[in-house]
Amino acid sequence: MPPLSTDHNAKVTQPPAQGFFASFFQTLTDVFKDKGIVLMLIIAPIIYGFFYPWPYSSEVVNHVPVGIVDKDNSDLSRTIVRYASASPQLDTRRFLDEQSAKEAIWADEIAGYMVIPSGLEQNVLSGKAASVSVLGNGGYFLLNKNVQMGFLKAVSTVSAGVKIKKSVAQGAYAPTAAQNAQAVPLQIVPLYNQTEGYGAYVVPAVSIIILQQTLLMATAMLIGTWYEQRRHQTSISGWLGRITALSTLSFLIGCFYYGWAFELHHYPRGQNMLGSLLFLLLFCPAVATLGCLLGLWFRQRERSMQILIFSSLPMFFVSGYPWPADQLPTFLQIVRWFIPTTPAINTSVQLNQMGASISQVATGFYALAALWALYFALLMWLRWYNAPKRRQVS
Repeated sequence: MPPLSTDHNAKVTQPPAQGFFASFFQTLTDVFKDKGIVLMLIIAPIIYGFFYPWPYSSEVVNHVPVGIVDKDNSDLSRTIVRYASASPQLDTRRFLDEQSAKEAIWADEIAGYMVIPSGLEQNVLSGKAASVSVLGNGGYFLLNKNVQMGFLKAVSTVSAGVKIKKSVAQGAYAPTAAQNAQAVPLQIVPLYNQTEGYGAYVVPAVSIIILQQTLLMATAMLIGTWYEQRRHQTSISGWLGRITALSTLSFLIGCFYYGWAFELHHYPRGQNMLGSLLFLLLFCPAVATLGCLLGLWFRQRERSMQILIFSSLPMFFVSGYPWPADQLPTFLQIVRWFIPTTPAINTSVQLNQMGASISQVATGFYALAALWALYFALLMWLRWYNAPKRRQVS
């Protein structure tokens, strides 16, 4: 920052305050003249829209490498192995002993293994308790889930077949025995993420984080630049014009996500498009106002990037989306409500992916409106505090 004058009567000169429309168009002009701001505010979120979902393009994890240790070597154990090998979720390997399977897990060659104990078939035929063991690498929860579910389906299918054969041997009619093998059939129907894919779960939420962080950093960088050039001061209507200009650009990027990026990657979308657009009309000004506040607080262009770039992951985890909010420490449960993404992520997902009505997510709208009012009040206070007459050097 340039040194202040040592003249007792010196004041920092300011350009005349602009009105709403003058500030609006001046902000747009300054944005497109600054390559760094254009990169952060427009180009970066578009690139994220293309490439961030790409690693999750397969959606469902299949052919997870697993091991099988068959200590029984019976017809029943070979049937279990055959069903497990036929599962699209698993890619099976045989191991002679459990120690070899453990070493394969340690070497990241397999994600888990199943142990079929000796005497399994004999215990089943004699009506004794029998079980197989499945061990997975809990360090990779998605792979571990597939290991457990893949082996569970294989063993459950074989178990049902054994139960049917026993019933038929006791004189039951085969179709009736098949129906009784599962007296209460379980039918699982995913409502909002029908592929149960990880990308369809995480990308719609992270896209809101991307919108927020790119708008926050770009806005704070722009305000920091104006502060260094002594162009930051303006009237209340001038600040509203600046916020509206920045919000408009971010709103268009949000429409790009809702209308094209989610369509490209076949994610659930468009269930309540009007509600989603109204959400963006409230979310973007709230974030832009926070960016103006932070830019006026940091006072330097580079500082916003240095500080805000590390805040994305903590903001996502305290939002209540990837981890239940009521399981967070009490302090974080309070602090998280001062961040726009806390109400925004769930509101966006509920509107765009789940088709919730506006009345059902009204709490999120109220929270965003309250945050915008808080940020704008703090911005006006900081504007008054940094007014030229208060920066006179004595």
